[in-house]
Amino acid sequence: MIDVKNPPINEQVRKKAATLCKEKNILIPTLDQLAHPEKIPQKVKDELKEIGLWDVNPRNLFRVTWKNQPQEKGGLYGEVNALELPSSLTGVKSKIFVMVGKYFPTGCHKVGASFGPLVDRLTRGQFDPTVQKALWPSTGNYCRGGAFNSALLGCQAVAILPAGMSQERFDWLKDIGSEIIATPGTESNVKEIFDKVNELTTTQGDKVIALNQFCDFTNPLWHFNVTGRAMEEVFQKRMPKGSRMAGVFLCQGSAGTLAAADYIKENYPAMKLGVGEAVQCPTLLENGFGDHRIEGIGDKHVPWIHNLRNTDFVASIDDEGAVRLTRLFQTPVGRKVLLKHGVPQETIDKLGYLGISGCANVLGAIKLSKHFEFNERDCVITVATDSFDMYQSRLDELDKTHGPYTELQAECDWFRYIEGVSMENTMECTHQDRRRMHNLKYYTWVEQQGMTSEELNAQWSDDDYWFDRWHANVAFDERVRAFNKLSGMDKNYPAPK
Repeated sequence: MIDVKNPPINEQVRKKAATLCKEKNILIPTLDQLAHPEKIPQKVKDELKEIGLWDVNPRNLFRVTWKNQPQEKGGLYGEVNALELPSSLTGVKSKIFVMVGKYFPTGCHKVGASFGPLVDRLTRGQFDPTVQKALWPSTGNYCRGGAFNSALLGCQAVAILPAGMSQERFDWLKDIGSEIIATPGTESNVKEIFDKVNELTTTQGDKVIALNQFCDFTNPLWHFNVTGRAMEEVFQKRMPKGSRMAGVFLCQGSAGTLAAADYIKENYPAMKLGVGEAVQCPTLLENGFGDHRIEGIGDKHVPWIHNLRNTDFVASIDDEGAVRLTRLFQTPVGRKVLLKHGVPQETIDKLGYLGISGCANVLGAIKLSKHFEFNERDCVITVATDSFDMYQSRLDELDKTHGPYTELQAECDWFRYIEGVSMENTMECTHQDRRRMHNLKYYTWVEQQGMTSEELNAQWSDDDYWFDRWHANVAFDERVRAFNKLSGMDKNYPAPK
């Protein structure tokens, strides 16, 4: 178990990495700057005015934040990008806000999840980008973020993801120059990804380094300190005085984003955290397994970095519902039906912010609101990890399989998956439920991946375990500043006074 307060540092490798960053004009932002862009050097902001949001440019590291202006080039910073869903769409009284991942570099907030592990290794001298390849095990978006950040460094990224993921993901990875390894299966075949990583680290040794989002605590460290604060800002700025921070709903995935809910619960202890999965693979709900089509949310195991003690509610989402909502939200016929049922045109025009997993999160947020009977004073927040940009091929596949989408089908989807959201396959968690879900980690992480039962027990019983990890941001930022000083880049970009 790494000492999070005093992690090991290899000075020789760190100097090599700093020299490379100097050569490539790379300045690394702190977590504090990404949470509070007003602290970013003015010279960086001046340069960003000429840089596209998806450009492979090192200054885009300073766009690994929820506060980018929603434009493709030259944007700086503003309010947190979040979409409010009206009751005419959700059918519940509570306010539901969806954090929008579209305006991150790569169009997905997973570039932040990959930022943490990569920067941690660089600033500690645990990764030599001049000779080592970076392995990014993922179900799609995390390896895209990793490939983007690797390209900034000029090091070789290896994206490891299931063969059944959307074609757009593979096309994007190929275009950015990533090596691609497609493992057997689809979204829920995470073990096959881990097996390939273990094979490569065994056969290639020091030539590769694995940056595993499911067990690396600098993934949720970014979310706790950046996403969590962004959620809080949405609540404080967009809800009227006297409102309640009632709930956060997120599909489990790698569990990185769930650390943002830990931040919210730390500051608003009465809030309820709902965690989602696919009903076709009900791991949390009933120790189940299976395959599903909600890309990006993992399954068949509980991530090492998931703090189960904070989970209040579990909802298994039918992948058919998430896919049908995608069709309803993203087609002219579907949008016509939405307008007919009173959804404002302004909201309809922004539904492209939601990918398939975003639709699943919306369904889960509705279930959370219904279960706890939240009212007009209550705020519920969820996340659209990516946008519809990565899923057009899925709609094309549906058209080929089922024929063109019709108004009658859209009406059926409205009544079944919007007005008919049910409370089936849900669970309000008892202490025993939380402990059962936590214990599932043993089979993946202790039996298969080499973690210790002592640390597993510490996750459950040590009050300081999670606190120390979520609050390691101060030490992380100190290492970043020391690294920028070592590279000499800090002299060119003085921080605002």
